[in-house]
Amino acid sequence: MKRPVRLEPGQKLVLTANRLLDGRTVWWCADGAWDLHIGRAALLDADEAEAVLARVAGEAQRDGVVGVYDTAVQAAVPPEPVTVREKIRAHGPTVHPEFAVETEQ
Repeated sequence: MKRPVRLEPGQKLVLTANRLLDGRTVWWCADGAWDLHIGRAALLDADEAEAVLARVAGEAQRDGVVGVYDTAVQAAVPPEPVTVREKIRAHGPTVHPEFAVETEQ
């Protein structure tokens, strides 16, 4: 059973996973595609996210992703993850700017 999601004001949910081919972090877009950039991720309300997550998780292997889950973000442009873990997944390692994920939207 999935834990209930409590969103703070100004927060939404996005779906994230890892690409099977190379392990890269990907974000689910409203058109059903998976993208490397969080700026293209679909922003979802908690109720909406639950239904979409169930559907997307069932199609994960076919879509070439693994470990699909939702995570809270600040509903900005681009969305900004709330937790440190997700900030690192979205923007890259904290050790050197050379390894950062491009921030294009």
